[in-house]
Amino acid sequence: MEPRIPVRLQLALLALVIGYVFWLLAPVLTPFALSALLAYIADPLADRLERHMSRTLAVTLVFILASLALLGLLALLVPLLEYQFARAVAAVPAALAWFRGTAAPWLQQHLHLAPGAFDAQHVAVLLQQHWQQAGGLAASVLGRITRSGLALVDWIINLVLVPVVFFYLLRDWDTLVARVRELLPRALEPTITRLARESDAVLGAFFKGQLLVMLGLGLYYALTLAFVAQLGLGPLIGIVAGLVSFVPYLGFITGLIAALIAVLAQYGMDWLHLTLVLVVFGGGQLLEGYVLVPQLVGDRIGLHPVAVMFAVLAGGQLFGFFGVLVALPLAAVAMVLLRYAHERYLASALYAPVSVAGSAVAPAPPAAGDAPRDPPAGAP
Repeated sequence: MEPRIPVRLQLALLALVIGYVFWLLAPVLTPFALSALLAYIADPLADRLERHMSRTLAVTLVFILASLALLGLLALLVPLLEYQFARAVAAVPAALAWFRGTAAPWLQQHLHLAPGAFDAQHVAVLLQQHWQQAGGLAASVLGRITRSGLALVDWIINLVLVPVVFFYLLRDWDTLVARVRELLPRALEPTITRLARESDAVLGAFFKGQLLVMLGLGLYYALTLAFVAQLGLGPLIGIVAGLVSFVPYLGFITGLIAALIAVLAQYGMDWLHLTLVLVVFGGGQLLEGYVLVPQLVGDRIGLHPVAVMFAVLAGGQLFGFFGVLVALPLAAVAMVLLRYAHERYLASALYAPVSVAGSAVAPAPPAAGDAPRDPPAGAP
């Protein structure tokens, strides 16, 4: 008789195989993962519309609404971003002049650099002396540009794939979920279903809350940097800071550094505008920590900021952009699994050993020399 592999070992091996396949296919899974996330977010609205019409018609309406919302957002943002980028390009000569006249002398004085360290002629002489290394660097840069062009083609293909895959996944979402549920082992199906429902609640709270937090921070930074700090590039910096704020402190750090550089380029070493930028981002941290996150996200997710940062970095290291895309949803699901494991551990014999008769094992008597404990209140 052949030895039988334990069920848990079979599940562990299956999980390893699936993870390895995802790791191999990570470069081509990005549009499908993005489409699945969009379908997951839009499925509740499609379910509500399905009560009054067919599934295909409901999905078509959701797809049209999403497309119109995206086009409206682009119609608002593209002119603003174009104007901001034009201002950024126009500010380059002033920034270079400030660097040569203010920043370079300060760096030379405090870092004890050579007088011509930042001089253009000195840089040209260095390039002539090391032309071979410069040529190799130029070839490397050219190769990167070529690869970037191919990557741009891949991005265009992915952008075309996303709406198509999104439509079909949303149309068949309930069927796919039912098929997956049918494939679950019958003994584990109730537990997995319960964990899936808890994960669904966590993910729903995360997506809705975090999207509103990003929108609120983006508007706050864009308006305050433009009207309080009087930065010409304030709206662009604020939008970028809001978009990357899904990673804790990343939006704050990115926006603060960009805003300080913009202040130095626009006003020079103006302490008033530098202070205003610091006040704006300090207020943003207070707004995020005490208003937006508690009101819009709350403690329903249970993701610690350190866990979020680790999840994003680990996902990017293992799976590239696909890993960054799915890192936070997987981290939220992992928190549900960890809570379940914690419950199982507290109910296990390892945490609270029981005797053969089923009663809890009595605690060990105090060691010799220990002070006697007071009896509980009401004890004889």
